[in-house]
Amino acid sequence: MSSESIASYNSQVPAPVTDYRLWYRNYDSPPVRALVSLALEKTPEYGTFNITRSPEMAQGRVIRELEQRQSPLVDIANVATSIEREDSLLAIPIPIDGGLLGFRVCVVLEQSLPEFEGIRSILDFQRAGIRIGQGAHWPDTPILQANGIPVVTHSRYEILFRMLENQRFECFARGVSEVLFDLELEGNPDLVIEPHLLLAYAMPSYFFVSKHDHEIAQRLQLGMERAIEDGSFGEYLDHFYGRALRELALEERTVLVLGNPFLTEESGTVGRHALRNLRRRILLLSRPEASASDLEP
Repeated sequence: MSSESIASYNSQVPAPVTDYRLWYRNYDSPPVRALVSLALEKTPEYGTFNITRSPEMAQGRVIRELEQRQSPLVDIANVATSIEREDSLLAIPIPIDGGLLGFRVCVVLEQSLPEFEGIRSILDFQRAGIRIGQGAHWPDTPILQANGIPVVTHSRYEILFRMLENQRFECFARGVSEVLFDLELEGNPDLVIEPHLLLAYAMPSYFFVSKHDHEIAQRLQLGMERAIEDGSFGEYLDHFYGRALRELALEERTVLVLGNPFLTEESGTVGRHALRNLRRRILLLSRPEASASDLEP
């Protein structure tokens, strides 16, 4: 076959498409899936891509899968960071929501709202005897326990809503970047967002891949860095989180700051920076006129 024929044949062969298997919880979350897509779109030199949904599995299971050399089930997961996770996996150390995951509100049964009245401090929270529901493998659980808050756990996220409905605990603490989407999916009018409190602790949320998947890690980090530089990450934050933060009226809430002793030094610095900038970020995202450049991390 002549060189011209080979070139003609190669031009007709479609470029290979790389499938990236995203943890199902992230795939089902429009903001997370959109950010993965944005990062991959910013790195065309790595080739074309397709994002697929992993099988359904609990957070602890997805971490174990990523610890393998090559999991047949999942390639990318977005979860909160911890010392153990950064030790066993490759983290892309850019908070995917600008650091908002550690800022949490309580999803409660409407009938339980009076139990939260008058709380102004962590000590008040403890004295009220309020129990928080969390995932058994979530980093939030030991953080809350280290701050003297009783925690009720289950391995499945979906089951926690049923436990709240059955009054197994009083507060399902959800990130301000995810809570409205959660309640839209649940569609239960008896579940409401407690209107006065904001739990805040340093807990950056990163993309994680296997320690052996250096190319995926490099592509995600490069794509996110390019999105930050060209302003599209700021536009992403405003599009997916600006409306939610305005509706939650965060600037009017009592902020209860909790310590997090389970972070690496680097992630602790990232988390503390996010906490220091909490008021600025809330005020910016509460203003419809805020520009994308104002929202960069």
